[in-house]
Formats: sequence, C-alpha cells, structure tokens
Amino acid sequence: MRILLVEDEPEMVSALRAALKRHDMVVDHAGTLLEAEGFVAVDSYDAILLDRQLPDGDGLALVPRLRSAANTTPVLVLTAKGDTSDKVDGLDMGADDYLAKPFAFEELLARLRALLRRPAPMQSQFIRAGHLVLDVGHREAAIRGEPLSLPRRELLVLEALMRRTGRMVQREALMEAVFGLDDEIQSNALDTHVSRLRRKLADADAGVTINGIRGVGYLLRENDVSLDR
Repeated sequence: MRILLVEDEPEMVSALRAALKRHDMVVDHAGTLLEAEGFVAVDSYDAILLDRQLPDGDGLALVPRLRSAANTTPVLVLTAKGDTSDKVDGLDMGADDYLAKPFAFEELLARLRALLRRPAPMQSQFIRAGHLVLDVGHREAAIRGEPLSLPRRELLVLEALMRRTGRMVQREALMEAVFGLDDEIQSNALDTHVSRLRRKLADADAGVTINGIRGVGYLLRENDVSLDR
C-alpha cells in the first residue's frame, strides 16, 4: 500500500511514517501543498493523509484540485479543527473521511482500511488537453475519438504532463513516473521517450505541444485549437 502523507509537523511526520511502515506501507511525504501537488502529478497512491494547516495554505485546497483532474484517490483529512462545520466543509469539498487530532493510530489504521475497502469508481478517469483525451484508468489515448497507439512509457510521460498541463514538470519527477528504481537508465532515455511522443502528437494533430527546458523539465501546452476550425 502506498500512502502520501501531507503534513508539516516534524514530530507527527516521524511518528506516522514509522507506524505506517511497521504495517508494510510505503510512505511519501510532502510538507506543503505545492509539494503534494508535485507528488500526485506523477505518482499514484492508495490513499492520501492530508493535514489542513500547511505553511502555504489550507490542505483542503488540494482535494478539489484532485477531483477536477479525475483523481479519485481516497483522502483522509487529519486536523486539529474538529468542529462539525469543519468536517462538513472537508467532506463537501470531496474528502472521504475526517479525523481530528489527537487520535489513536489504531483508529487511523482502521479508517484507512475502511477507505481502501470501498469499491473503486466504475467510470473511467479522463484528462483532456487540446484534441487529446487520456483515459487514465485504461491507459488509452485518443485524438478526436481516434485511438493513439503509444507504448507504456510514452503513456506514462503523457499522463504526467497532462496532469499538469501548462505547468513545468521537473525532470526528476518525470523520471520517477516513467522508470522503476531498479531500471538501468541511460542518460538520454527520458529525452528519447519525450521526443517520440512529441513527434506522434504533432503528426496526429493532437492540439498540444511539448516544450522543454534543458536540464530542468518539460511542459505540455494546449495550442489555440480555434485556429483548426
């Protein structure tokens, strides 16, 4: 089970990471909203543990951003704000459960298990940009309804870029999304996949362009599709 922990209190982070790892969970940690957005843009998680009071804003702001990107990862909000109105706000914004601090780890674990027992949504998750539609659930791409055949790693590159359309995706984040930790990676492997993907999108008139900054990363932009009409 892979968990994203979004929390800025060092003691809480240390305690939760240690406890979750004892239950064979892999834990990624983000200390700010910005870091959390970076993680979910390139990785998939079984659940997100989300603190509300973060240095750069209310953690709840992450939830509608996830849902608008068709990301249905269960979100369990952890917060010192335990009023009923705060819980209602969180649930109305798309969070799946709410746990007020302080809490017993056994209760947190039970709530996590309950969230993960819920059936996954039957509908596919779609991301759109230009004329391009990516079915995340089935890992299929289409342009104007016509299937676009892409190998697995090019699809992973495309998904990472489309989740942050118009924003730079750091090279390191793309590498983590595309390659496993045990893969033997040549220095230009990512650039090769991006180059092939860029050419295929251009040839198929996808209505998007992939731009890169050498040594920094890549971003996917929507073209002015009105010019195609």
